[in-house]
Amino acid sequence: MSTKKSRLTVADVASAANVSKATAARVLGGYGLASETARKAVLEAAERLGYQPNDLARSMSTGRSGLIGVVVGDIENAFFSLAVRGISDTARAAGLNVIISNSSEQITEEREMVSVLLRQRVAGLIVAPTDARQLDHLKSAITSGVPVVTLDRWSPDLPADAVCGDDRASAISVLQHLQGAGHLHVAYVTAMTSRSGRLSAPEDVGISAVRERIEGFLAASDQAGAPTPRQMVFTNATDDAATARIVDKVLAQSPRITALLASDSLVGARLFRALTNRGVRLPRDMSLVSWFDADWTRVTSPQISVVDQPTYLFGQRAAERLIRRLKGDTTEPQRLLIPTPLIDRGTIGPAPL
Repeated sequence: MSTKKSRLTVADVASAANVSKATAARVLGGYGLASETARKAVLEAAERLGYQPNDLARSMSTGRSGLIGVVVGDIENAFFSLAVRGISDTARAAGLNVIISNSSEQITEEREMVSVLLRQRVAGLIVAPTDARQLDHLKSAITSGVPVVTLDRWSPDLPADAVCGDDRASAISVLQHLQGAGHLHVAYVTAMTSRSGRLSAPEDVGISAVRERIEGFLAASDQAGAPTPRQMVFTNATDDAATARIVDKVLAQSPRITALLASDSLVGARLFRALTNRGVRLPRDMSLVSWFDADWTRVTSPQISVVDQPTYLFGQRAAERLIRRLKGDTTEPQRLLIPTPLIDRGTIGPAPL
């Protein structure tokens, strides 16, 4: 005679918690509504019994798994790595697991990753959209009943919650700070690609965060009377070699460029290496500000001035918004702006005479 113990079911937990099977299913599945008293009773009963959820069975019966799908632009970027940690910690505390995908900032890969995640019956999606002009795949997910939250980027055309920094205002603040130190000729350097290596038009930039930073850069440059500010936006800083070529152009430019603003921490690190290799002294010869307070910015000499992005908080807030939607929140989508202030360290100095 077999003594193998049968697998515990939702009905077993419901009986132990003295609640209905439907209530126990909602609590254990992380969907729908339940009172705090019922939720506590179900969770305590599940722990006491050693209940382990059957995700496959749950997805077949509810149409959704206990998974959140996350699509980021570049997992090697410290910004996204820390944001994903915030998402994962928050999701785990709510009894949800996370599947992470990388789009490589390519819209075709983003579409494919979203399609794969939807086939996995994820309960919701957190996505850093690589192109705010191409959102049909995310709109389709929302239409199908899968809530979406966008991370670091947003679009007014997408009916989804968004968690991002106030990028335009931060860029203006940085430029005004540099201008106050005498820097009229400031260059903005980005990994965004273009055929000419220069900016065509801000509205052609697909990543909303980059576009808003450039818009803020141009607005502050215009306000200060800087000549031809669009010509001061350098694109294609995609690797060390390409960034080194940009630095050579910057150093050869006339009138002299005296400060650089890096669009993200990877570009900032490449600029720092290229400038150091050419004997450029920071901030005596050139001032430098990088987006995001990555670890490397605090171990250089001098330490790098940065636009601080509390990226763990970005991920945490994005997960919280998604969890609220999964629990039945039907309020209008919100765009949550998280402050991203300048931290003035050692790489901002007076403009050289």
